[in-house]
Amino acid sequence: MTDSTAAGTRMTADQPRFAPEAAAALARDLFGLTGRLDPLTSERDQNFRLTAEDGRRYVLKIANAAEPREVTNFQTRALAHIARTAPDLPVQRVIASVNGQEETLLPDGHVLRLLTWLDGTPLHVAPASPVLRRSVGRSAASLTRALEGFSHPAEDHELIWDIRNAGKLRPLLGSVPEPGLRGLCTKALDRFDAETGPALAALPWQVVHADFNPHNLLTGPDATDITGILDFGDMVRTARVCDLAVAASYHADPARPLESLGDVIAGWHSVLPLLSGEQALILDLVALRMVTTAVLSNWRAARQPENAAYFLRNLPSSRAGFEALAAIDRAEAQRRLADTLAKEQP
Repeated sequence: MTDSTAAGTRMTADQPRFAPEAAAALARDLFGLTGRLDPLTSERDQNFRLTAEDGRRYVLKIANAAEPREVTNFQTRALAHIARTAPDLPVQRVIASVNGQEETLLPDGHVLRLLTWLDGTPLHVAPASPVLRRSVGRSAASLTRALEGFSHPAEDHELIWDIRNAGKLRPLLGSVPEPGLRGLCTKALDRFDAETGPALAALPWQVVHADFNPHNLLTGPDATDITGILDFGDMVRTARVCDLAVAASYHADPARPLESLGDVIAGWHSVLPLLSGEQALILDLVALRMVTTAVLSNWRAARQPENAAYFLRNLPSSRAGFEALAAIDRAEAQRRLADTLAKEQP
C-alpha cells in the first residue's frame, strides 16, 4: 500500500480543523443546542463533547471529507439497525437535526452528525481482570450477533486495519524500526499468505465493529462489565471471527498470554460459539492484529509526527503481547485454548 491508494489517502488526510466557535455555531443552528464544547481525540475525524445548558451531553462528530460519504452513512444505518435488533446494547444513538437530517453535508465536504453521550470509565484505564476480559468477549459477540443480517452498499469498503487485508502490510514492514519485531511480523505475514488468509473464505462473514479496542470501550465503577461501545468508524464486512481477534488482541498479558487471551475468547464463545474452523485460526488472527498495530502505528507516526503519541498509544502493550504469544509453541497454544473452550457451556 502506498500513500496514493484510497485507503492510504483516507488514513493520512488532514483531520477537519473546526474552531470550537465554528462547531458551536453548527450545534446551535442545526440542532438548537448551546453549551460548552470540549475537544475529543480521533484518528481521522474531529469530535467534540457538547455539554448543553440543561446538563445533557452529546458527541458532535465531523467526519473527514476524505471518508466516502456512503461509509459515514454505513455507520449511521448500523447504529439504527442495532437500536432495533438489540436495544439493550450500550451503543450511541444518532440524533436528527431540527430539519430531520441524521447527516449534514458541510460546504467543505465534511459530514456532521450528533450522537448521544455514553458515561463510563475508559477501559484502557480500568484495572484488568479475568471477569472484565470475559465481559469484553461477551460484549463483542453480542454486538456481532446484533449485526447479523445487516447489509449496506458500503460494507465492502477497503479498510487496511481489516485482518483479511494483512497481506497488504508487507510493503510497509520497513516502517517497523526494530529488526526482531520486524522479523516476527514477517513470519506472521508469511503464514497469513500461505494458510490463514485462504482459510478465511470458508468461515462466516458479516458486518462487524472491527475496532473493539480498550479506547473504544467503557466500564462501570466496579470494572466488571462493558457499559459502553464507541466508534464504529472501522466497521466493515469481513470474516466474523476477525472481530473476536481484534477484541482479544489488546488483552494479552505478557506473563500469561494464553490465559488472558483465553478469557476474552471464552467470553465470546459463551455467546457465539466458535466453529471449529474459527477456533483453529483465532490465535493466528490475534497475532495478525498485533502485526497490523505494529506496522500501521509506526507507518502513520512517521508520516504524521504531530500525532505520533496518538498513533503509538497501543503499540507497547500490543508488542509485548505479540512477542509473548510468538514464544509459545503453536501446537501447544492450540491445545491449551481447546482445553479452555471445552470447559465452556455455550
